[in-house]
Amino acid sequence: MDSLVTQLKALAEPTRLRVVVMLARGELTVSELVSILGQSQPRVSRHLKLLTDAGLAERLPEGAYVFYRLSDSGGGRRLSELVNEMVEPGDPIISRDIARLEMTKAQRAEAAQAYFESVAEDWDRIRKLHLSDEEVEGAMGELAGDGPFNLMIDVGVGTGRVLELFADRVKRGIGIDINHSMLNVARSNLQNAGHGHLSVRHADVIALPFEPNEADLMTVHQVLHYLDDPALAVMECARVLKPGGRLLIVDFAPHQLETLREEHYHRRLGFSDLEMAEIIERAGLKLDRQVELHPKDRDTQLTMKIWAATAV
Repeated sequence: MDSLVTQLKALAEPTRLRVVVMLARGELTVSELVSILGQSQPRVSRHLKLLTDAGLAERLPEGAYVFYRLSDSGGGRRLSELVNEMVEPGDPIISRDIARLEMTKAQRAEAAQAYFESVAEDWDRIRKLHLSDEEVEGAMGELAGDGPFNLMIDVGVGTGRVLELFADRVKRGIGIDINHSMLNVARSNLQNAGHGHLSVRHADVIALPFEPNEADLMTVHQVLHYLDDPALAVMECARVLKPGGRLLIVDFAPHQLETLREEHYHRRLGFSDLEMAEIIERAGLKLDRQVELHPKDRDTQLTMKIWAATAV
């Protein structure tokens, strides 16, 4: 009862109510909320602290930025969503806030597009080495199973595409990435697609911000070849998986394209089945299946591998 009373008191203030209504529509930084609400940064920060202390909001540091979102724990989210439904959408203050929120989202999308344009040439060059997305995604969907999954974690979220692939079979999906620009791209894509149950956060693959035994499904798509110690990343995934949880690893089969190492910072030129099996076994996981996807043009495209493992 004490917790509920604290949450109700936190909501019984106009500005904090406005903040909750905005956070119900997606993650926002302090500076974005300052612009939307038209209030000072110290005042907005104070309101956010009270909402966080009451368990209605969560604070997510991301480099120099801090994002806020509705809490996923306890009854805070349910109460916040209920309040959001009860607020009259035609209220002039709320209408103005929503209009400013849409402007903020548009600016974020423009920044994401500018980033993609800046890397488009290299991005397209690497994409030509891959199989079609449809083929890889189809295999991933089959190997994961129908679900439903309570929590999916996508390691190295990139554009958010893998999260979107499983949007209809996960209750909650979180993508992590260490690249701030890619997080902005993914956040914009997921919000524009209306996937309110999918979110992203800044984190290192070898230090995931999750408790043990949290995730039902984890995906690591085209990430391990960038890492100095891929085995350490797989061990961290194993720590976070629930018993019976599924891990899908997608990466290149061994190849000889040194240009990817020299120009695109690939640390590893693919992985053999034997090497990946050893990595998975050392992490305490059970390798269930390994799928090899061959390109039609083997002279210009690389073979893709998918390894599916289960936490025991």
